[in-house]
Amino acid sequence: MYSDNPAALAALAIFYVFAFIFAIAGYIIFSWFLMRIFDKAGVQGKWRAWVPIYNTLIFVKLGDLSPWWLLVLWGGAIVLGWVPVIGSLIGVAAFVYTLLAAWRVGLKLQKEAVWLILYFFLSLVWFGINAFDKSRWNTAIPASPWATNFLADKTVWQGVPVQTPAGGYPANPVTQPAPGAYPPPPAGYTPPAPPAGAPVPPPAAPPVTPPAATPPTTPPAAPEPPAAPPVDPDAPRV
Repeated sequence: MYSDNPAALAALAIFYVFAFIFAIAGYIIFSWFLMRIFDKAGVQGKWRAWVPIYNTLIFVKLGDLSPWWLLVLWGGAIVLGWVPVIGSLIGVAAFVYTLLAAWRVGLKLQKEAVWLILYFFLSLVWFGINAFDKSRWNTAIPASPWATNFLADKTVWQGVPVQTPAGGYPANPVTQPAPGAYPPPPAGYTPPAPPAGAPVPPPAAPPVTPPAATPPTTPPAAPEPPAAPPVDPDAPRV
């Protein structure tokens, strides 16, 4: 028992002290990185990046997701945390929610979706790179797949700029293809045969190839002038 071993109690106390110090240091670094990202996004008031929970809600809002659903997931994870499976699933859902927000924030900072791998394993490094690189905030990106459903961000908070660009988001080529643009058929696709009795369209006429241009003919060369002037037949001969 720890109560019967003073050395074990001292080791446990030292462990908790160092864990607390590392947690405080990690939160300070995280808030500092988040403050830099908020500054790029035009968020007013640097203090917003230092308020626990509230700063993550702003980050999710910048990622075009409703911050209220993240609060619901956090609350569900706390209330149902004692349930072995359901509590863990809700916690994973909350992390996936922030992962989707990081994807959208990364797009606005000119980062491809592959950067989510770094966020998944080393989120603090992801925040540090986006905080100090030379990327600029750009909301003129295709609309998110959830832009028209209940996950879309429709809240307005003072000091946090609205993320919908002027004129609205460009159409998402995956969920909203441009008029006349259709995705290519899958490999091995065979068009269905026409129904029985349907008129068979005439075969397409082969393209007409224009005749080859005839090269211009070279005109005959002009006759050379005589070397001596012609002799007049009526002139007296010497």
